[in-house]
Amino acid sequence: MASAADSHWMAHALRLAERGLNTTSPNPRVGCVLVKDGIVIGEGWHERAGELHAEPIALHAAGERARGATAYVTLEPCSHFGRTPPCADALIAAGVARVVIAMQDPNPLVSGRGVAKLRDSGIVVETGLMEASARELNLGFVSRMTRGMPWVRSKIAASLDGRTALANGVSQWITGPAARQDVQRLRARSCAVLTGIGTVLADDPQLNVRDSEVVRQPLRVVLDSHLQISSSSRILQGGPVLIYAAIPDSAKITLLEQLGAQVVVLPNPDEQVDLPAMLGDLARRGINEVLVEAGAKLNGGLLQAGLVDELLLYLAPQLLGDEARGMAALGNLMALDQRIELQWQDVRHVGSDLRLTARINRP
Repeated sequence: MASAADSHWMAHALRLAERGLNTTSPNPRVGCVLVKDGIVIGEGWHERAGELHAEPIALHAAGERARGATAYVTLEPCSHFGRTPPCADALIAAGVARVVIAMQDPNPLVSGRGVAKLRDSGIVVETGLMEASARELNLGFVSRMTRGMPWVRSKIAASLDGRTALANGVSQWITGPAARQDVQRLRARSCAVLTGIGTVLADDPQLNVRDSEVVRQPLRVVLDSHLQISSSSRILQGGPVLIYAAIPDSAKITLLEQLGAQVVVLPNPDEQVDLPAMLGDLARRGINEVLVEAGAKLNGGLLQAGLVDELLLYLAPQLLGDEARGMAALGNLMALDQRIELQWQDVRHVGSDLRLTARINRP
């Protein structure tokens, strides 16, 4: 049974894991703390894919003192050779006596194997301490491993009456500078930022992380069924861009590829981009978290298809009226059982605006 001290040290391991929030993709965010006689003797967190995992970093810091210690790890130690050796083997070799794990690896091909290897070596293993917090930290990785889909977070900036732009399309700026800076933080943690061709044509965005240093920019993704994007669009500048189309226009595809973009054709029967296939393709590319920054059409399409996991609404203290543009084109619902139900997760002030976090209520 976990003690108050166990909870204290696991919370510390989770804080360490969070330091890799913007850098570990496609790997999970993991922290490790080694404790002996109530004192931390080593700690570490996974920083980047291909580099050392949290456990060997902590073990290196502890050295010989690791023998007989307790390791607090936010995710089940790996038991297989990837780009780095198995962390379970490193813990065994170091002679730790006990390993406390927040959550098992969600990858069905490896889940439980690290735990079994540790126990088979005589190490006491306990799992499930602060599992909800560990899972929250790696929502995208868990989603990709268990559903074959990234975690999809749709960001919408709107007035208090739910309007995202005037009828003529003017939308800069509804929300204040603090909310816009908060969006930069969201982009930095996301593996990809997704938008539609309507937003590209209307606003000519770049969708990159600005005003802060980052070790990697998110992949910019554009849904452009009929390849309407202009070769001068700003989104085609300054880093990788992935365009999903529904028509195999070889001449336009060649032009875009010469500009550095990659084009993938994934049509549905309506000659639009197949949205589930698109998200599945992103998952296969190692994309854990997708931030959607789009207009009402794409937001509505994703919501109607059941592909949005989380809504992040920035609401400004203003009213734009009935003729202004809405958040999501959901069509004319004829019955209440057609509505999309949400669960509130968080409400807070961000500057002069409100930030509301809600998740889709699924059975």
